[in-house]
Amino acid sequence: MAQSESSQPDLTVGLSAAEVATREAAGQKNDPLPPLTRSVKQIFRDNIVTLFNLINLVLAGLVFFTGSYKNMLFLGVVVINTGIGIFQEIRSKRQVDKLALLSESQIKILREGEVVARHQDAIVQDDLLMLGRGDQLPVDGRIRQTTGLEVDESQITGEATPIVKSTGDELVSGSVILGGKAVVQAMTVGDDSYVKQLAHSAKQEHRTPSVLLTIINRIIKVLTFTIVPLGAALFISSLMRGQDQHRAILGTVAAMVGMIPEGLVLLTSVALAVGAYNLGRRKVLVRELPAIEALARVDVLCLDKTGTITNGHLKVDRIDPLAEVPVADLERDLAQLVAATGDDNETATAVQSALGSPQVTATEIQPFSSDRKWSGATIAGESFVLGAPEFIFDHVPDDVQQRIQTWAQQGYRVLLLAKVAAMTAPRPTNPEALGLLLITDELRPRAKSTFSFFAKQDVALKVISGDNPVTVASIAERAEIAGAKQLVDMSQVGTEPDYDRLVQDYNVFGRVTPQQKESLIKAYQAAGHTVAMTGDGVNDLLALRQSDCSIAMASGSEATKSLADFVLIESNFDAMVHVLNEGRRVINNIERVASLYLIKTMYSVVLTLIFIFMSRSYPFEPIQLTPISSLMVGIPTFFLALQPNHDRIAGRFMQQVMEIAAPAAVCVVGYILVILGIGTQFHLSFATTSTLSVLMTGLVGLNALVLVARPMNRFKVTLIILMAALFAGVFLFAGPIFSLVSLINWRLALLYLPLMVSVFPVFMLVQDGLGKRILSKIRWR
Repeated sequence: MAQSESSQPDLTVGLSAAEVATREAAGQKNDPLPPLTRSVKQIFRDNIVTLFNLINLVLAGLVFFTGSYKNMLFLGVVVINTGIGIFQEIRSKRQVDKLALLSESQIKILREGEVVARHQDAIVQDDLLMLGRGDQLPVDGRIRQTTGLEVDESQITGEATPIVKSTGDELVSGSVILGGKAVVQAMTVGDDSYVKQLAHSAKQEHRTPSVLLTIINRIIKVLTFTIVPLGAALFISSLMRGQDQHRAILGTVAAMVGMIPEGLVLLTSVALAVGAYNLGRRKVLVRELPAIEALARVDVLCLDKTGTITNGHLKVDRIDPLAEVPVADLERDLAQLVAATGDDNETATAVQSALGSPQVTATEIQPFSSDRKWSGATIAGESFVLGAPEFIFDHVPDDVQQRIQTWAQQGYRVLLLAKVAAMTAPRPTNPEALGLLLITDELRPRAKSTFSFFAKQDVALKVISGDNPVTVASIAERAEIAGAKQLVDMSQVGTEPDYDRLVQDYNVFGRVTPQQKESLIKAYQAAGHTVAMTGDGVNDLLALRQSDCSIAMASGSEATKSLADFVLIESNFDAMVHVLNEGRRVINNIERVASLYLIKTMYSVVLTLIFIFMSRSYPFEPIQLTPISSLMVGIPTFFLALQPNHDRIAGRFMQQVMEIAAPAAVCVVGYILVILGIGTQFHLSFATTSTLSVLMTGLVGLNALVLVARPMNRFKVTLIILMAALFAGVFLFAGPIFSLVSLINWRLALLYLPLMVSVFPVFMLVQDGLGKRILSKIRWR
């Protein structure tokens, strides 16, 4: 670790205001956390500078060359779509940035003899940082004082094994304090720190890419290599057949505009941005937009007990003596032990609230560790430990175990106070049980209704806790979590348990170590489940990293918040109901409406291939696609994407899209070929055949819209009727604007009325035969 020459600040005073100012002026100041969202400049750039926008500009330039300026209307639609995308993303950015600021923990810094809380960008070189369990070091530093420190340096070693540190040892940025307290002097700050050089490597990138975005990007990638060659071939073919240059340009532009599903890209990004905005209003910080989709696909939710099922407000109920020792003496020993270790976790806070925090001098200290599950101190020549009985004794005495079970069945959290010969690891030497500490924890007010909601949504709930399994099961049963009686004590499963069998047989896991939590998550994933994990402490870090979707409480440690996909700003687990609903709404609706965008893409590609080899002009002009694109796709899909849809994600994106898009595209191509045949037979003009093509394409799109909108409600029926009315109004009142001729001619009506009547039965027949019977059997990837 590269370090700068640093002074040695007084451990009781820290830096003065003048010294801080001097360092700030010299640039020896730390950097703020990187923003979760793109800058406004990046948002404008990424929405405007796209391949499809470039293609649209080139096509608009070609249309301008022909002098048919109204056919440039598609460019206006592109501008509006881009504007909507920019607006929605900036609105979402402001909401997310505001919540990110609220969720950011402050670092305790000793300055001028006082401990002050500041954000990490206020740290200057040589500042003395007061760190405790759960803190994540934002700069490189050196330990100036500690009574026992255990850290996770997995960003260096790749292993999350706790490492013991002593006074004088160096710490790298990104390290997580697993146990103990320390005064750490900031040695290297800003861009020179280890974590900045590794671009925030403390947050391990383990997420599976968004399935939805991956598929859409794959479609776009294919189209990128398709649009230009097909357009060029169509244009050259048209000229070689002696077609008018202007007509060839308009036909080629119409074909290429039809192939671009720019609305699908926009709708997906807008839907995710709106989802993040809506969740922000519910006080849920979304760190990664694809995480909304990941949570929507979750079918197993792993819960920690404290802070999730219960409210996390622990209270000492009583001390149950196990030896001939007065309760007053046990209370004294317990208060001194907690005061000596300096632990500030929930249990220690509860003990201090009940018994006080006396001044005491300890000759040896073992702060609480999630792996060890006990803490200890040697005071006046006697050593005491407090923690999980199973981790203090190799075999808990039968009479003690019976007492523990009795209290645990009543829902108490039970810890053992013992006198030991030595505080050795992993278990102390010759423990003598003195008493049981009984702690109560209340259920969250809406815990039952929240868990009932998840059960109804086919999300299996699993409880993974470091507490006694009987206690955890009792609380889970009170919360009405299914399978609460199927419990296992993970301290008794051996060093190499069969995790696959464990996740099949049990729903409640007690006395779980951090490594076991991670292994349980892996086992659920290996069984084909999408797993979400909630947590608030350093003991949850490994499991949170491993899960498909991680949720942290804002009241939890900085380390858990820094890597979680979602942070519950008010530490209210009930907000997860809205998170799941929002994710399912976004994904389900995008999957439904995507087929409407790809209908136009598919029939445009097929028609282009056909008309390369035909002597006829391409059946559309660019302006004629506007009523179809806007009234049968753009406008209705925008409203449908905002509709409630909380069904479980089926994971059938391409299949669901193709079952509607392919039959509709086949119908469009078929009807256009029939119209061209009729036009040749009855000597109809291009204006008439193109108008009929627009009419039939719109009607097929209307039928597809009806199919996508199911199940119907009053709003959807009104929306479909309105779109149909506006589409009819285009032909009746705005035909010239869109290069459409009047169809009010009884002889012509004898041709197109039977085609109009046939659309619904033909579409349903093709959809049933092609969509359901053939395409549904294909394994889409």
